[in-house]
Amino acid sequence: MLLIDVVRVSEAVTRTSARLGKVGHLAELLGRVGPDEAEIAIAYLSGELPQRQVGVGWRTLQEPPPPKLAATATLTDVDARLTRIKAVSGPGSQAVRKDLVTALFAALTSQEQSFLTRLLAGELRQGALDGVMIEAVAKSSGAPPADVRRALTLRGWLPAVGAAALAGGVEALRAFRLEVGRPVAPMLAGSAPDVATALQKVGAPAALEWKLDGVRVQAHRSGDDVRVFTRTLDDITAQVPELAEAVLGLPHLDLVLDGEVIALHDDGRPQPFQITGARVASKLDVAALRETTPLSVFFFDVLRLDGRDLLDLPYEQRHEILARAVPPALLTPRLVTDDAGKAQEFFTDVVRSGHEGLVVKALPSPYAAGRRGAGWIKVKPRHTLDLVVLAAEWGHGRREGKLSNLHLGARDPDTGGFVMLGKTFKGLTDQLLAWQTERFLELADGPTDGWTVVVRPELVVEIAFDGVQRSPRYPGGMALRFARVLRYRPDKRADEADTVETVRSLML
Repeated sequence: MLLIDVVRVSEAVTRTSARLGKVGHLAELLGRVGPDEAEIAIAYLSGELPQRQVGVGWRTLQEPPPPKLAATATLTDVDARLTRIKAVSGPGSQAVRKDLVTALFAALTSQEQSFLTRLLAGELRQGALDGVMIEAVAKSSGAPPADVRRALTLRGWLPAVGAAALAGGVEALRAFRLEVGRPVAPMLAGSAPDVATALQKVGAPAALEWKLDGVRVQAHRSGDDVRVFTRTLDDITAQVPELAEAVLGLPHLDLVLDGEVIALHDDGRPQPFQITGARVASKLDVAALRETTPLSVFFFDVLRLDGRDLLDLPYEQRHEILARAVPPALLTPRLVTDDAGKAQEFFTDVVRSGHEGLVVKALPSPYAAGRRGAGWIKVKPRHTLDLVVLAAEWGHGRREGKLSNLHLGARDPDTGGFVMLGKTFKGLTDQLLAWQTERFLELADGPTDGWTVVVRPELVVEIAFDGVQRSPRYPGGMALRFARVLRYRPDKRADEADTVETVRSLML
């Protein structure tokens, strides 16, 4: 199959608002793909790459070569080229990767270049999310959607599940099992603004578990072999020896556990997330890092034990099994209650101790792998600051032609200026994008590099964020975590914005 066939279906899906219409476009194409193309096509139409990441940044994609006039690139050829790009490493790899990307794009039409640019940049938003693609796979293969979802729970990668369904139908889907050593997509949590609302959503009594600001992990053990995966299903076993040793210390030779690793201070309070993140990400000098930044592990769920799959059991039963299999020191602290007052008090204590908040869990809920199941609801305190916009960057993808990424600054009373704390493009509606683009161009102050427009520091914007962390990237030595725009504050002047000291007082 040609890449242009996928591109045209992607464009048709984008133009179609009705869910059934999207499913129809996708199913028609899936009915035409070959066995060796199905996984690639499903991945591309889901906005993903079979390779996950290939090490190509947005700036590498800014100046593509002249496009071809006729579409000749096949899915398998493009996939093979991307695999080669990912494999490049060592001295001079950046230049080699750039040459390979240029060669790839030289083989594409302008339509295909645009599609692949957005795919590589993670900007391919066309409405073919998992739910729609599951229905398309079911329609094209003749398998019930429930069987597709179940297989996805166990395999964790929709393109592989879809390819199996297209090749072998229901029987191929029902052959999927929870396999030790093959990660499943983790169950995710919805959100609620407060504990009382979360309790109403899941029903009381419920379990309230600490929400740790660490790295989500899934630990698999088969005999003396332990493998550890992240929430994105990447293997990090070598980077977290503490976790592997903890699992090997358990009296069970066949198990799959869900949990979190986190770096703690000596007093038990959490270190900033970037400390944990950097420790887990590092593949060098792990033994030395273990001495300086040890990791603690906490488990909150068990998916398999001694040859028995537990996904379909109620959470309450799974936790009872977990508590018998894992010592208390390795369990995530929790409280089971139907009392909203006690729940709020527990939440307050958790936040005061430096952790993110709570995950409120319905006792009867099964493990809905890969989905934001209604049975888990996270509750975090929301911090807000009034900051000043210092500059904005031109957007790309669907935001092309709009000033999008905001440079945010806090007021420095000592100098009368502003200190940059980071950037965000999250929370911006189409209406806000259009308004701020026009307004920023009116406030433009000084030369532009073609990418960033510096503006006079006059606009105050209310920003929600999850915390403040140390960061050498910005002049203030700190940055906001998960910053997103709530609203502009025309009622506030720039000299009324929050100060650097206010922000620093929130730093972990």
